[in-house]
Amino acid sequence: MPEPADARDPRSGTVLAFDFGERRIGIAVGELQLGVAHPLDTIDAEANDVRFARIEALVNEWQPVLLLVGLPLALDGSEHAMTALARRFAQRLRGRYGIETRMVDERLTSVEAEQQARDIGLDVRKGRSKIDQLAAKLILEGYFNQ
Repeated sequence: MPEPADARDPRSGTVLAFDFGERRIGIAVGELQLGVAHPLDTIDAEANDVRFARIEALVNEWQPVLLLVGLPLALDGSEHAMTALARRFAQRLRGRYGIETRMVDERLTSVEAEQQARDIGLDVRKGRSKIDQLAAKLILEGYFNQ
């Protein structure tokens, strides 16, 4: 479930959103005032040092005021193994970068991202990294729309 906004909620600045996976992490970027999200990158690596080196480069480049991590839940809202991994990833982001980090319900974003990919003619089997970026974009748009 998305965390509620509070008085500390930034009103402007850049946001990075992450679609966390054990193999790949899709990343999107957006601006709070505009409420517009764009696919940005996919990290295709299992090694944490490689992942966090790329994330650190993006944090330094974009200077985000907020980080969002998709919270994978079952359709009925229950948690599963990936939920715990995504929560741990969010905690690591918060601890490493000291930036406000929130979890956002990501149910059905991967399905919607695959459909969007098909709609633009992308081969879903060959375009996994683009689909991960689209899923991160949908996570960010979901946050903007709440």
